[in-house]
Amino acid sequence: MAMATMSIRIPTNMTSHHLHSLLPRACKPFGSASHKTLRKSLKLVCRSNDLYEDEDYLIDAPVSVGDGFSFSGGKYSDEPSPSDEWFKQGKLVKAYPVGGAGEKAKDPVFGLTMGSGSQSSTDLFRWFCIESGNADNHKVILIHGLPSQAYSYRKVLPVLSKNHHAIAFDWLGFGFSDKPQPKYGFDYTLKEYVSSLESLINELAPDKFSLVVQGYFSPIAVKYASNHQEKIDNLILLNPPLTAKHSNLPSTLSVFSNFLLGEIFSQDPLRASDKVLTSCGPYKMKEDDAMVYRRPYLTSGSSGFALNAISRTMKKELKSYVEDAGTMLMDPSWKVKTTICWGQRDRWLNYDGVEDFCKNSNHKLIELPMAGHHVQEDCGEELGGIISEVIRKSRF
Repeated sequence: MAMATMSIRIPTNMTSHHLHSLLPRACKPFGSASHKTLRKSLKLVCRSNDLYEDEDYLIDAPVSVGDGFSFSGGKYSDEPSPSDEWFKQGKLVKAYPVGGAGEKAKDPVFGLTMGSGSQSSTDLFRWFCIESGNADNHKVILIHGLPSQAYSYRKVLPVLSKNHHAIAFDWLGFGFSDKPQPKYGFDYTLKEYVSSLESLINELAPDKFSLVVQGYFSPIAVKYASNHQEKIDNLILLNPPLTAKHSNLPSTLSVFSNFLLGEIFSQDPLRASDKVLTSCGPYKMKEDDAMVYRRPYLTSGSSGFALNAISRTMKKELKSYVEDAGTMLMDPSWKVKTTICWGQRDRWLNYDGVEDFCKNSNHKLIELPMAGHHVQEDCGEELGGIISEVIRKSRF
């Protein structure tokens, strides 16, 4: 594996004993610095305990002043990468006002002012959006799950573009969208996500559209849909949390909510992207795809801190949002045509109770035997065809 680099700005009075207490066991400094004051720039090798056990990536980069958690260099910056090509296909859309007093964001560990790449815009947040198909056709908005990116729909977009105008976007805190730090304009509450989604959709789809949403962000989309039923032709949920058994995050995600340990693990690109995306189903990640998913964590510490914040919010609020979503979908007044697609090899959400839920709510259930939690990764082209057919049947 090629080298990537990161600078970690350490207070000058921190000793190696303190550093070792902060770092995961997989991180080992080169050489011996026992009981000596550390310099500000450290050279480290980080190893993933579970993935790529024989491969290292280097952490040692003099980067932008003030950002103690930025990565640069290595094959991620020497030449164009798959993430660069993906970014070129999209655009930034401004939506949802930036809150707070307009102060420069600081990292939550050392309180250092973060670099420009970790700062949000000053007026409206920037959302990375990618679209495909004729803009005059029926719009289909695709929402990724936790933790993922719009990139997860790369195989779905070409299929939908034949007859629809498909738009996928990165949530705030993910991918190429703004990643505001908590207390600096966005606190990653689920209520804020509902409000920000409304603001973005007003920019993307002023008229009627169909909405596709995956995984743990589904209750947010259901809440939005309940307030705008007249705008939505179809709501298609991909492995959403529906029952009481789905109200808790799996350990692979909840670890990011832990005090201190969460901050450390969320800065590990392999743990924050590769491990979580491949632990929830049969998905086997190719290196080119992994480079796109890792890129946010390799370019700014803000990505990790955002993951840390949303994981803590989900741990506190997911149960009530799942219950509310279930109540809304069961309500006789629910008018949005709803389809639930379920990858049966999901290792995070149990299938028990899903079939009964769909029967009792009178919503259509489509099972995908070979897909896991991230259905769009495992069966992208097939899912694109399913979405197209669901929309075709409901519209005609």
